[in-house]
Amino acid sequence: MPRITAVNHVAVVVDDMEKSLAFWRDALGIQLQELRDVPAEKSRVAFLPIAGAEVELVMPTTDDSGIAKYLAKRGPGMHHICLEVDHLVSMLAQLKAKNIRLINDEPRTSADGKIYAFIHPESTGGVLVELYQLA
Repeated sequence: MPRITAVNHVAVVVDDMEKSLAFWRDALGIQLQELRDVPAEKSRVAFLPIAGAEVELVMPTTDDSGIAKYLAKRGPGMHHICLEVDHLVSMLAQLKAKNIRLINDEPRTSADGKIYAFIHPESTGGVLVELYQLA
């Protein structure tokens, strides 16, 4: 049976990366590990590790990206929580068997080799949940 092994990150959508970093990095003192453009997602992401997980600040780099549409509709704030799983394919099968609505029926692969899938907020009580299996 597949299992959740950790909280990987909490993603926060931002409309101004420098303003957001002024809070998360400068005011709270969380060290910025990396600021990376993610062309496939049309976004820029700041990675701020803390206690074995990360806060990820996500800002759209174009007006037509999914993140830009989310930002326009809902404004800045929490986007999703990401949980690590030990076997993503099995977890997706288990969720489907329990009639959990998935955004991704099959895993996708990120640029750094992680495989991931999203669970629709309709099935989670309103929270977008991402599942990660590390490479």
